[in-house]
Order: sequence, then structure tokens, then C-alpha cells
Amino acid sequence: MSNLIKGDKKLINAWAFYDFANSSYPLVITSAIFPIFYVNVTATKDALGNFVSDTVCLFGCDFKNTELYDYVVALSFIIVSLSSPVLSGIADYTGSKKRFMQFFCYLGSFSCASLYFFSKEQLLFGLLSVLFASVGYWGSTVFYNAYLPEIAEPEDHDKVSAKGFSMGYFGGAILLILNLVLIKVFNMPAKYSFISVALWWVGFAQIAFFRLPKGDKLHLSEGSIIFKGFRELIKVWNELKHIKRLKRYLFAFFTYSMGVQTVMLVAVMFAKKEIEGMEDSNLIISVLLIQFVGMGGSFLFSRLSKKIGNIKALGVSLFIWIAICFGTYAFVFTPESFYIAASLVGLVMGGVQSLSRSTYSKLLPETEDHASYFSFYDVCEKIGIVIGMFSFGLIEGFTGGMRNSILALMFFFVTGFLILLTIPKSKNVS
Repeated sequence: MSNLIKGDKKLINAWAFYDFANSSYPLVITSAIFPIFYVNVTATKDALGNFVSDTVCLFGCDFKNTELYDYVVALSFIIVSLSSPVLSGIADYTGSKKRFMQFFCYLGSFSCASLYFFSKEQLLFGLLSVLFASVGYWGSTVFYNAYLPEIAEPEDHDKVSAKGFSMGYFGGAILLILNLVLIKVFNMPAKYSFISVALWWVGFAQIAFFRLPKGDKLHLSEGSIIFKGFRELIKVWNELKHIKRLKRYLFAFFTYSMGVQTVMLVAVMFAKKEIEGMEDSNLIISVLLIQFVGMGGSFLFSRLSKKIGNIKALGVSLFIWIAICFGTYAFVFTPESFYIAASLVGLVMGGVQSLSRSTYSKLLPETEDHASYFSFYDVCEKIGIVIGMFSFGLIEGFTGGMRNSILALMFFFVTGFLILLTIPKSKNVS
């Protein structure tokens, strides 16, 4: 297919199916099964299987196992942050948006499959798999997000964005439940679930790849294609500097992104270490709870945005995030209280992600360079996550526990909320 028709239902459904495909990664790999597997495999136990230490050694340095994991994930976001602006500029000039999306999809899925071989004895190899799985997932979303303003009219961005996230929650939940049944009922080793993610991701992604167009080539002049990508980014940045609402929004988004994704990346490990009496199966149930509540949450905030506007709806979600962080730090010590916190996270997780994406697409000026503009959006998010993950790991390393790290996340949400309040209401403000 070469022609892209805005609002075409088949095209929108195909686009949303990529969320259905790749959400198996954040759910099974980063949120549920692999974090539990990682903590169990990297912990030192005695002959009776009792916990002795959570310290691991890499390159002659000792780290807490979860601290090291945070650093590796943060590094993956640095890689995506540095590469996506250049690749997005190249994608706009060459009409190769879909090819880049496919490359990162296949890199991520292959890396997920290689986690089958993860072991404490081969820690470096295993962490490289973690690194490239994350690079693959987040790298592909750069180009996936860039399709949104091309497949839907501005008034439909909230609904279409919510549709994508809802499809993702649904798809990820199906695969997680399937793996949970196989592990608990049929005693399947957890490492086989990592292969299932790879197959699910690649398989269902083909629905999106079949219908999404390659992208139109922009006018090319003489010179290196790499430098054309840089020049395109410079042009976009110069345009952003004169759009006050968009610039202020990106600053707020950058700040609260330090907290949003970090919560999902560390939630299970936090519960595993900080909540007394939390069984591994209950941890997975809590993740499923987040998923199913999140499906409704993304549409709930989409409806709220229609009534009070995108910025105010985002403000409501950030206020809830602040309450979640404070409540978790001060009151969440039991499995029951963690379930309550997980339900609230699910309510606002889908809402803030969906609204963030659609709000940005609405604030964009008229342009054909969607990939380059969305690379700025993705870079803001990725660098924010780098700071969030690094801060979380660093505070745990210094204080010896993950609970104090929650205070850093609360600070990020408060700051993002305050910046959001300063966004001008009028589109004409420059």
C-alpha cells in the first residue's frame, strides 16, 4: 500500500495492532515474569534455598541486583535517545519509516528470545539481551508514534491513541495469562515465556507492517543523508523554539516522564523486595490488575479530555500520580495495600500515556516531517526515563532500599504538574 488515507478504519486498526503485538514486551519482560525471574536468578541463596544476598558483581564492581538492572535499562534509553533523532530525520528524507520500525521490532524480539539463556554465570550476556530488547522496543515506538498524525484527523487523535494503548493492554494481558497458566498448571519453566514474547511480537506486528505505508520521500538535495537528518532536526528545533505552548508542554512531559515509565519498570521488583509476604504468583496478578484497569483508564481519560481539555485531564492524572507515590512510600507494606496502589497505577498509566501522545500530536504545527517531530517527543521521554531509572537505582544503592527512591518519583510528578499549569491556553501565544 502506498497511499495513506486519513481516518481509514482498516489502517487505524492495523496501526493499533502493533500495540497489540509489542505490548507483550513491557508486560511479560519488563513488568511481570522477567523481573521476578531476574531477582530470583541473580540472588545468592544457601543450600536450603534461603535468601543470602542480592549483590552481584560485574567488571569487578559490586551492585545490588536491581540497582544494576536499573542502570542497564537507563543505558538502553540513552542509546535510543542518541540514535532516534538521526534515524527519524533519515526516515523522513528516504521514506523508510516502516523499515526502521521493522528493524527495531526484529532486534527487540530476537533479544527477548535470547533471554532464554539468561544466567548469573553469564550475567554480561544476559544483560546485553536486556539492553537490546529495550532498545528494540523503544526504538520501534519512535516510528510507530510518528504515524499517528498521518492516519487520523486531529479531533480523533485522543480516541485513536487510546485505542492503541487499549489494544496493547489487551494483547499483553492475553499472553501473560497464557504464560501464567503454562507456568503454574503445566510447570513450564519461566524462560520459555521469553520465547513466546518474541513470537507474539513478530507475528502480530505483520498485520501493521502489511497495511502501514513506507512513507513518502521528502525532496533530496546533494550531500550526505546523515547530515540531512541532522539538518532536519535543527530545522525542527528552530521551529519548536517559536511555539511556546509546544515547547512548554515538552518540558512538562520530559519531567513527568521521569516518573511514569520508571514506575512500571520497577514496580514488580519493588514489591518483590519491599512487600512482606508477596508471592511471585501474586506479583503477576498485580501486573494483570494494572493492565485491565489500564484498558478502561485510557478511555476514561480520553472522555475526560473531551470535557475539560487535554492539559487539564493530564493535570488530573499527575495529581493522582503524586498521591500514589506518597501513599506507596508511607502506607504500602502489605500485599493488600499494594493491590490498591496497583489499581490506581493502572487507572492513570494508560490515561497519561495516551493523552501525552495525542496532546503532542494536536500541538504540532502543519508539517510533513512527522517522524522528526516525534523524535523530539521520544527523546524527551527517553532522557526522562534515563534520569528516572538512574535516580531510582542510585538512591537504592546509597540507602540500601527501594522505598526511599519513591520520593524522587514523587518530586518528578510534582514538578511536571507545576510546569503543566504554566502552558498558555491560547494557540496564538508565541
